[in-house]
Amino acid sequence: MDTTTFAQLAYLVSAYLFVSGIKKLSSPATARNGNIRSSLAMLVAIVATLVEHQVLDWTTVGISILVGGVLGAFLARTIQMTAMPELVAVFNGLGGGASAAVAGAEFARAMGEGSALGATSGITIALSTLIGTVTFSGSIIAWGKLQGWVSGNPITFPLQKVFNALLFLAIVGLTYVLVSGPPDGRLFLILAGMALLLGILLVIPIGGADMPVVVSLLNSYSGLAAAAAGFVLGNMILIIAGALVGAAGLILTQLMCKAMNRSLANVAFGAFGAAATKAKISAGERPVRDVDAEQAALVLAYAGTVAVVPGYGLAVAQAQHELKKVVDLLEERGVTVTFGVHPVAGRMPGHMNVLLAEADVPYDKLLDLEDINPEFERTDVVLIVGANDVVNPAARDPESVIAGMPILDVDRARNVIVMKRSLSPGFAGIDNDLFYMDNTMMFFGDAKQSMSDLVREVRDA
Repeated sequence: MDTTTFAQLAYLVSAYLFVSGIKKLSSPATARNGNIRSSLAMLVAIVATLVEHQVLDWTTVGISILVGGVLGAFLARTIQMTAMPELVAVFNGLGGGASAAVAGAEFARAMGEGSALGATSGITIALSTLIGTVTFSGSIIAWGKLQGWVSGNPITFPLQKVFNALLFLAIVGLTYVLVSGPPDGRLFLILAGMALLLGILLVIPIGGADMPVVVSLLNSYSGLAAAAAGFVLGNMILIIAGALVGAAGLILTQLMCKAMNRSLANVAFGAFGAAATKAKISAGERPVRDVDAEQAALVLAYAGTVAVVPGYGLAVAQAQHELKKVVDLLEERGVTVTFGVHPVAGRMPGHMNVLLAEADVPYDKLLDLEDINPEFERTDVVLIVGANDVVNPAARDPESVIAGMPILDVDRARNVIVMKRSLSPGFAGIDNDLFYMDNTMMFFGDAKQSMSDLVREVRDA
């Protein structure tokens, strides 16, 4: 079997593993297997490419795999769940940058040969450069906003959209010049620089609360950049893998927008995600029912059904293991416990699912919004841990800034216990009327410490 035939068969196997791996990522129960399959698919594709192109310096390849593997293992073991969106943003940026680097290498090769690029080759190189560099710079800004190193407020200036449009048209015009003439390194660098600037300008006007949606969109861009790089190299599996990532990222972005009752255009060009500008509400401005660990434990211990609603505050406090202890104690008393997980709970889709899986919460206890909402009217107690906007009844008010956003209807339960540091607004920047309802009890404090106190009190109840 010659190397070309071997590579094509290997690419076919790799494509199957990619598709089946992504399919298995749709469920927390099979996600680990999906990750393994997708990783194996990439390994098969890399080996096939090296063999096909006779890149047989296995020492260098082995060292590269070892260094990458050690770095990946280190990140996987040390990264906090609260920092996952930032890590994804960095990965997106590196993916886009790698695709742009491939396009740059092909351009340099053509320039060294002194041959014209031609329409097909030139356009694919320009597209890979454009999408890759926009993804790189945009992802770095998104990472900075999530880290707090770049302002979470929308950063705007007069005629910004007009400037962006003119910059894009200039990129298109420069692409035409590059394609129609002999390769010019200076023009290519100018094109890459303009694309980098465009990526920055596209992300800085988007507020911090919308960064998870932007990261998902940039993930789609990184896939498209990889597919474009596949066309540049004539590599089938790179095209397939890039197209899969691009499509999956776009679908995820649409699902997130739907869960927030937003359009993608509104996220990209609106300012909803701005940091809260309203003054934070402090305890005492409106009356609330304030309870301690002992009172909350009594309400939970003598309930028949309890629904837990996790939010970003749970991830920040790393309180998932203490929460699992509370759930185990309640179940020992005969209490039926379920979890209601909003599609955008935390900082990215699946955030809460992974966090709870880390604490060995069974997958069948995690119910989606559509499944848990009809059950709230028959639920004795809802325990909310660090969630805010996703349980805000204001979403039912047509005049609210979150009007129409699908929420968990926790206010319809008999009792609601909200574990939160304070009465401060969530990302939407608006007060939450749930906190002041007659059936709501506020349990203030750090979620981990409060949950530890709750473990002790439930055990003694």
